[in-house]
Amino acid sequence: MSEYEPSPGDSPYMNPYLAGVGLGLVLLAAFVLMGRGLGASGAFSSTVAWLMSVFAPAHAQASEYYQGYLSDGTHPLKAWLVFEVLGVMAGALFSGLLAGRVRLSVEKGPRVSNGPRLAAAFTGGMLMAIGAHLARGCTSGQALSGGALLNAGSWAFMLMVFVGGYATAYFMRWQWR
Repeated sequence: MSEYEPSPGDSPYMNPYLAGVGLGLVLLAAFVLMGRGLGASGAFSSTVAWLMSVFAPAHAQASEYYQGYLSDGTHPLKAWLVFEVLGVMAGALFSGLLAGRVRLSVEKGPRVSNGPRLAAAFTGGMLMAIGAHLARGCTSGQALSGGALLNAGSWAFMLMVFVGGYATAYFMRWQWR
């Protein structure tokens, strides 16, 4: 048994087709109830803008970027995307606890130690955050919400995400062999 298969006490993984239908229904509910799709980067952007207004108000007032989040004077806890992200985190923890999969570990291949694996993960996360900022939206917002709206830019973005992922995997797969 590999380290990526469920342990004997774990519940099996959810059927991916059923999970996809469930995610589609959540996306539909977000459009119907909130008038907008799903995404995560807006929650972080509104929180950072609010923190800047608290700790460096002159800088926040002078920044056109921050003003886009501060102009209506709302606290980040009044932004529904913040609660979406908190709900995703809580739901993931709850699901992992129910399935018996919550454990502290570093997912890595046999040919790499924890340090380089964590450095690669952090670097990849930072590149994704920079990309989300430049694209004015995160991967989930582009793929789910933009894709559902048949936005050509979102479809092109997702195609490039897969191309970039496969290209990067070619250079990183040595860690997993």
